[in-house]
Amino acid sequence: MTATHSDWPALLDAFRTEAETIALGGGPNAIERQHGKNRMTARERIAALIDDGSEFFELGRWAAWGMYDEWGPAPAASVICGIGVVSGHSAMIIANDATIKAGAFFPMTVKKVLRAQRIAMVNRLPLIYLVDSAGVMLPLQDEVFPDEDDFGRIFRNNAVLSAMGVPQIAAIMGNCVAGGGYLPVLCDTLVMTDGSGLYLAGPALVKSSIGQSVTHEELGGAEMHAAISGTIDFREPDEDACVARLRALAANWSAKPQAAQFRRNEEAGVNSTAEPARAVEDIYDIFKVDAQENYEVCDLLDCVIDVDSFQEYKAEFGQTLVCGYARIGGESVGIVANQHHPVKTGQGELQLGGVIYHDSADKAARFIMDCNQTWTPLVFFSDVYGFMVGRNSEQSGIIRAGAKLVNVISNSRVPKLTVITGGSYGAGNYALCGKAFDPRFIFAWPTARYAVMGSAQAAGTLLDIQIAAMKRTGEDPDVTELEALRQKIIDSYDEQTDIRYAAARGWVDEIIEPANTRAALIVALKISTRHAEDEPFRTGVLQV
Repeated sequence: MTATHSDWPALLDAFRTEAETIALGGGPNAIERQHGKNRMTARERIAALIDDGSEFFELGRWAAWGMYDEWGPAPAASVICGIGVVSGHSAMIIANDATIKAGAFFPMTVKKVLRAQRIAMVNRLPLIYLVDSAGVMLPLQDEVFPDEDDFGRIFRNNAVLSAMGVPQIAAIMGNCVAGGGYLPVLCDTLVMTDGSGLYLAGPALVKSSIGQSVTHEELGGAEMHAAISGTIDFREPDEDACVARLRALAANWSAKPQAAQFRRNEEAGVNSTAEPARAVEDIYDIFKVDAQENYEVCDLLDCVIDVDSFQEYKAEFGQTLVCGYARIGGESVGIVANQHHPVKTGQGELQLGGVIYHDSADKAARFIMDCNQTWTPLVFFSDVYGFMVGRNSEQSGIIRAGAKLVNVISNSRVPKLTVITGGSYGAGNYALCGKAFDPRFIFAWPTARYAVMGSAQAAGTLLDIQIAAMKRTGEDPDVTELEALRQKIIDSYDEQTDIRYAAARGWVDEIIEPANTRAALIVALKISTRHAEDEPFRTGVLQV
């Protein structure tokens, strides 16, 4: 999409239209069928659950985008995840979307739920599960069932979260079948509505397996589990009563203030009049859809951080990475951002924007270590082509400097948040805290792109290899054939670098509109500073 829309309004309109389609889940007919059972949809349940006037902070909206078309498809991976305020308490909400294949678990459904649990675990965030699922998508069971990051890991996480003291409430509001039945039972508190079912095997399977004829209610109805098995804690007559019960239970949670290690300027806090230096909409004038255009990253930061809060660190050294202390919504943060125009070093050498050089890598590593010393959360703004290559760069120790940067990011004890604004290529993705380096949240703009390298560079590299192989066998390269191969590689890379492709696979938590970046970071920082792992800051062996 980024290649076919030359201006922001068209690009944003296209993304909004597609997001609205995703929000329909299985579509109008499936929604009507859900209503015909006197049941709300997953999104309607969430809207009823969260506090009036609050907004649901959705994560993973684009999960499974363009995937599983032969089976459905599965918008949002058939599960809605995100953070909402329930009775005054922030909570991670995970709601099966029964309008999509009866809420079946696709491979990406599992991955999305595991990511939501991980966010809740590291931030000590209570969870509420709204369960309405037929279980594993059987044709894809080999991709869902056995591995350490598959279906069973969800139940393992339920047990670990409970042991950590993180509250978990489950509400069965429809089907809860087979292995999926363990999820609600492993939670601290279990609510169930009349008409719902909780059992390891349904009546038909029981009949075929052991020859026993049994009704739905006898096998796993709410009345049976309330009065006979004793499995559930609260039985509710309908969904409205169930939601009311969930809100009442959440009201009993103890308050979780910000961890003492972190610092917030209360006078410029989340609920105050703190504003950025520039209007957030100015981002669209600063950052163009065309990835090749230069810009001043400090101008972009002015649209995100609190006014008069930025203190640039080593401003005259390693200038292709801008580092500095700032506040966002009153929260003290450390910023690491790619500069995106050419700069000159103190020795007069020209350095290209969006490229990491040995001096900028050294500077960023030193800055990140300092932020860890002072318990300052880190926010990365990534628009990076990668590390500088060539003889001079290698002789200056670019690998050593890059390894140092990766080491300190990997061992950081403070929360890390990442916003991918443009390119995120190769090792540059690692150096700016890509998904592999445990950011608490990772957001991307519609203009973001993910790949080992750009499509043109990949095509050139692979064609050189192909030509060399042909010459070794005495063949003359066919120009027409090579051009077709080149275009095939470019088309494949363009498809895979589309940020929706990355979001579909869970490589980013959410695609956000640039003007919403500040608001998203304020929410993410509020959640990320709930808990601090009170361990000393350590790194591995650093090459110096």
